Amino acid sequence: MEQEDEIKRLNEAILHTKCHAIRDAQVLERKQIEKEIEEEEKRLDQMMEVERQKSIKMQEEIEEKRKLEKIRGKLQVIKQMESNEEARMLAEEQREQEAFQMLKYLEELQMDDYKEVIRKQQEQKEIQAEIQKINAENAKRKLDRAEQERLADLRVLEYNKQKLEREAEYEAEQQRIKKEKEKEVARLRALQERARDHRAEQDALRAKRNQEALERAWRKKEIENAKKTAEINDMMKKSRTEQIAQKELFLAMQAQRERTEFNRIVREQKRMIDQERTEQEEKAGQLMKHAGELRRQVRENEQKQVMERIAHFEEGKKLDEEARQRRARLDEMKKQKLEELKMAGLPDKYCSMVMQAAERQTTIKH
Repeated sequence: MEQEDEIKRLNEAILHTKCHAIRDAQVLERKQIEKEIEEEEKRLDQMMEVERQKSIKMQEEIEEKRKLEKIRGKLQVIKQMESNEEARMLAEEQREQEAFQMLKYLEELQMDDYKEVIRKQQEQKEIQAEIQKINAENAKRKLDRAEQERLADLRVLEYNKQKLEREAEYEAEQQRIKKEKEKEVARLRALQERARDHRAEQDALRAKRNQEALERAWRKKEIENAKKTAEINDMMKKSRTEQIAQKELFLAMQAQRERTEFNRIVREQKRMIDQERTEQEEKAGQLMKHAGELRRQVRENEQKQVMERIAHFEEGKKLDEEARQRRARLDEMKKQKLEELKMAGLPDKYCSMVMQAAERQTTIKH
């Protein structure tokens, strides 16, 4: 019975040592799993960085294509300035360069990504062309408006010039009539002074009648000139009012067109930004989903390994229980078990712990 209890305590010490070793192994394995998870997260981060670099590279390639477009524009200018043969050679060289760049670009991109980039570039070109068209129309409208204002100013200047000329003519005519009246009055006075007889009186009467007729004609002409001047002033004022109204209507219509076009461009830009943001969010969601799937697989593998180790541990307990039922000599059993521990690859420090426990049990019994 003493030997059976001692073997039991020895087995308990061995079991305790094994549990200790298993816990240490589990801690080490958990650290290893955490390290693997950390490495996996780093790998995912690297994958995301690769995707980001790929996106940057794509943008650089798009910028390269824009540069090529600028070069094409320069070649067009050169074609106009230089001879046809030299321009043809440059254009051929440019086409070869573009073909080389396009082949290189197609080799580095997937076809779907390439089609998407082409579509976005086409949309950008259409938007830029529309903006240029709007700017050209606005510039033309500004030039037309400036020309209308210039013509209106010229008409005003011409009207003022004609008005000044009419006023000068009117003033000269008044001076002439005044001088003629003065001459006629002087002549009549002379006639009156000389008129002593009936003939002289008749001459004076005719002169007076002539003077009155001249005064009536002068007053009539003055009234007609004043009426004509008033009509011209009314006409110019009405024309100027109509020009101002037309100008205000034109500016209002132009402002409305510009606001409508601006709102359309803003809506289109917002749509493109929303679409690009949605695509980025979908890609990010796919990456997060993939990362979550990888983490789930890591957790499942970790749980599976833990369960396997528990099963293995239970199997060890079963074997230990069977070993405790053996009826052999204590020293031989101790030696056998210690040898089994060493052969199982248990570290030396744990074997030393078992030996010390066995020695303590032997000391207590004896």
